[in-house]
Amino acid sequence: MNINKIGVVGAGQMGSGIAQVCALAGMDVVLNDISEERVTAALSVIGSGLAKQVERHQIDEAARDAALARIHPGIDYEAFRDCDLVIEAASENEEVKRRIFTKLCASLPPEALLATNTSSISITRLASATDRPERFIGIHFMNPVPRMQLVELIRGIVTENETFEAAKELITRLGKTFTVSEDFPAFIVNRILLPMINEAIYTLYEGVGSVEAIDTAMRLGANHPMGPLQLADFIGLDTVLSVMQVLHEGLADTKYRPCPLLVKYVEAGWLGRKTQRGFYDYRSGTPIPTR
Repeated sequence: MNINKIGVVGAGQMGSGIAQVCALAGMDVVLNDISEERVTAALSVIGSGLAKQVERHQIDEAARDAALARIHPGIDYEAFRDCDLVIEAASENEEVKRRIFTKLCASLPPEALLATNTSSISITRLASATDRPERFIGIHFMNPVPRMQLVELIRGIVTENETFEAAKELITRLGKTFTVSEDFPAFIVNRILLPMINEAIYTLYEGVGSVEAIDTAMRLGANHPMGPLQLADFIGLDTVLSVMQVLHEGLADTKYRPCPLLVKYVEAGWLGRKTQRGFYDYRSGTPIPTR
């Protein structure tokens, strides 16, 4: 199956990144969100991201202009009527995703493929909310999408080989590397990464070290590019909590219990960079540890 036109549901950090890399690879993209303002803001972010790639000599100005011209705002799901593939990149909430798929399918051509960018939720379960489970697959891009090389591909129990092969061809066309995961909670990357972050939060919660001490220890002691608490802020503490809840509920193992301090921060609305407060306070422009 040839994929030449892609729809993206969700114009946040992940959705805008997916739109950017697909447009740069020569595909037409329809970008949708719950309001026109969000899509407009995403187009501005994409423009800035492409400008940085020009500055770094990764692309030229002609490629930037061509990519921007390929991205079109989709005010409603009818804009996806001639898409070959639609990728859902909404918030990491199963009920939200299921509602999107239920409404979205009515606007898609029967042959269109459907994918989710979920980082943890069962592909088989999400596929059951659609009218095409055999044409449904998990395509989990890493954040930030334009810079990260890896994409996880996850088949549901009903996903057909044709769908899987089309997804592999798409990722190769985007110039990225795919790894295949079985449909278990949090797949590969987050099954390993998020419990480590949760343990770092427990280390803070139990007073073993401060925010700065923990992040410095892992940057310099384990050669990580950023500390686990800084990374949690970047991911979004609400997303970290959602993934840990999926692991805890799906695997029924207490080692995946979300740290109470993580729960408290999310309840306070301290979600990291996107709210300017998390394990660091970003409001002054210079990150300041909050504990």
